[in-house]
Amino acid sequence: MGIEKFEDIRVWNKAQELTITIYSEVNNIKDYCFKDQLTKAAISISNNIAEGFERKSNPDFARFLNYALGSTGEVRSMLYLAKNLNYLDESKTNELILKTQQISGMITRLKQSLFKKK
Repeated sequence: MGIEKFEDIRVWNKAQELTITIYSEVNNIKDYCFKDQLTKAAISISNNIAEGFERKSNPDFARFLNYALGSTGEVRSMLYLAKNLNYLDESKTNELILKTQQISGMITRLKQSLFKKK
């Protein structure tokens, strides 16, 4: 039996956790444009996974997984900026960057699994 709802997808849950952590970490950043861009990109990861899954078509799901990958890259890029601008603690930022790399790998493997012969 396969996954019946997006809430059961591991990478969706990981993306939700990442977003919650990012929200708590950027809470005190006064650069509101930066904070808004970062949080919107983080939200976009899990939202694209959910939206693609709900389309009930592997090609559509794969397309939305690509969008989620793009958003994950955007978050990672913003985290490097946050570190270089001293907006976030370096060790916490490195931890978040690692989580985005893990999420990217999970999304990639999920996308590949959509087209494996059964």
